[in-house]
Amino acid sequence: MTRYTRQDVLRILHLKSPQLVAWEREGLIPALREGETYTFEHLSRLRTLREVRHRRVSARSIRRQVEAMQKVSGMRNALVESSAMRRGDRLVFRHGGALVDPQTNQLAFDFALGDGRQLQVACGGRFAAVDAAQVQQRFIRAVQLEEGAATLNEAMAEYEAILLEKPDHAPACINLGTIYYNQRDFTRAEEFYRRATDADPEYALAFFDLGNVLDEMQRLDEAIEAYTHAITLVPQYADAHYNLALAYERQGERRRALRHWTAYGRLDAVGPWAAHAKGQARKILAMEKLRIVCRDGRKVPA
Repeated sequence: MTRYTRQDVLRILHLKSPQLVAWEREGLIPALREGETYTFEHLSRLRTLREVRHRRVSARSIRRQVEAMQKVSGMRNALVESSAMRRGDRLVFRHGGALVDPQTNQLAFDFALGDGRQLQVACGGRFAAVDAAQVQQRFIRAVQLEEGAATLNEAMAEYEAILLEKPDHAPACINLGTIYYNQRDFTRAEEFYRRATDADPEYALAFFDLGNVLDEMQRLDEAIEAYTHAITLVPQYADAHYNLALAYERQGERRRALRHWTAYGRLDAVGPWAAHAKGQARKILAMEKLRIVCRDGRKVPA
């Protein structure tokens, strides 16, 4: 069985340590003791938590909804066995062709159901019958295949198959885009990240990842636009503030960078990333104090 250290998880999922700590505190993932590692099931759960986090649902609310879903459905792990999505200020779960609100114990069927298993999904103005459970199984299999270098091509083929059946499957677009990003095929990565933003315009992670690939391609204006959109969707998106500050600094826009360095330092107060953000903020403030301004055509100290 493949095992993952804490550092593996942070690297694979592009997470910061304080976010893991918050999920551990809420009991959404186990708090590891010295020498312990995560299983693939833990990694799957963490992937789902990452997705939900970018939809502005708090860790405490996630825990309440997961516990309620497991209670009404008998599931052992609702984050792995069903697909969570945001509705209003809480989560609902897509399972067996229906949307389940565990707090009200209500079912809300998506569009029209055929034989009880087939889910009707709108795709570019057409309605295609898609077996939701089968798509979810394929997605989980693709994630598993993605973790091994020898099976990476199989994972890509599986994601492609999912997108043939369900072109608006944003998580499959994100994961496929990330594979291309890691292969430094930035053109293809951009294509799939943009597909994810089109499929789900409220998917902050998609805009963040799009910003990353545009940044790599030296298209800073577009990267800034993507990071800004992610922050508009999720104002507490610490990583987007960090990357946006870097982008502004590279453009010489120190005052704009300052706002986002400060935001990052507030949202992620400990660790090396926080120390760097706070250090950059201090440097900019010091430079602003010494800045020369022009008054009546003469340069004078500010």
